[in-house]
Amino acid sequence: MTARNPRTPDPAPGVERRHDVVVVGGGAAGLSGALTLARARRSVLVVDAGHPRNAPASGVHNYLGREGTPPGDLLATGRAEVAGYGGELVTGTVVAAERRAAGDFRLVLGDGTAVSARRLLLATGLVDELPDVPGLSERWGRDVLHCPYCHGWEVRDQAVGILGTGPLAAHQALMWRQWSDDVTLFLHTGPEPDDEAYEQLAARDVSVVDGTMAGLVVAEDRLTAVRLAAGPEVACQALVVAPRFTARVGALGGLGLEPVAQEVGGHVIGSRVEADAVGATAVAGVWAAGNITSLTDQVLGAADAGRRAGAAINADLTAQDTRRAVAARRDPFSPAMERAVCERVLGDSRHGLS
Repeated sequence: MTARNPRTPDPAPGVERRHDVVVVGGGAAGLSGALTLARARRSVLVVDAGHPRNAPASGVHNYLGREGTPPGDLLATGRAEVAGYGGELVTGTVVAAERRAAGDFRLVLGDGTAVSARRLLLATGLVDELPDVPGLSERWGRDVLHCPYCHGWEVRDQAVGILGTGPLAAHQALMWRQWSDDVTLFLHTGPEPDDEAYEQLAARDVSVVDGTMAGLVVAEDRLTAVRLAAGPEVACQALVVAPRFTARVGALGGLGLEPVAQEVGGHVIGSRVEADAVGATAVAGVWAAGNITSLTDQVLGAADAGRRAGAAINADLTAQDTRRAVAARRDPFSPAMERAVCERVLGDSRHGLS
């Protein structure tokens, strides 16, 4: 899907299209950042692969005013809003990225086209790497879950299983006990709880089952039980797993971004791109927002992170525009003046002026 501002002329064949900002990723963070920038009258291009992480979920939760909205509907509304302010959206992936000597960026898309930008906003999210149990990926986001605040209400009072794969499994079981009084911790490949954890689990009536899990039992497209390697089946209507959350960097790593380990309670749960409170990364001119920087953000948090990053990028561009204008005023024959004139002409073209 491509949305274009009808006032923006198509470039000549083979000409690299230039934007103030290219946003890579069209989820809540990317679209929110693009909306903020488009409303600031910046030329914005959103490049999105069209495979949102939360697509299997039935609804977005804990998003005030949007509670229960299907994820696809929320994104469709966001895309329309960005396009309504002159932002452009294109379906595709970035296969190469570089920072040029002039300080801007060049991106090559999967179809071979190239675009350039003065600034980048990365909102590519993360990849959920699931434990190696047959059937998990097919049920992911439906009755194989990980976040109680995303899905706890929807499976309340059901038989909930916790798949133990790490030292936080007992904590997960105690947390999910808030939504159901039928919670079972399957130790699987995780460590055995210590005496204190066993006492806590017993006090909250959480069952503990030893042995590895071999697969899921599904009937009429619903999870009904889990099957242990030793043979018996245990009733289970929702299974909680702990994926490894890996920041989706891909070809953008060529910009010099190095993901770092994300820890919770001293335990590594995945990787993320480091960014400050407004999304600025260690690479000048590159911002990041959403789950690529914060693995635990829900949709509302990701959207707000995109908004903050968009505002910070606009402020940075404004400062650069001002420096160039001052330099041009001091020396009307300087390269800065020539650049300012060229960008003014391009800007007038984008907004239908002459």
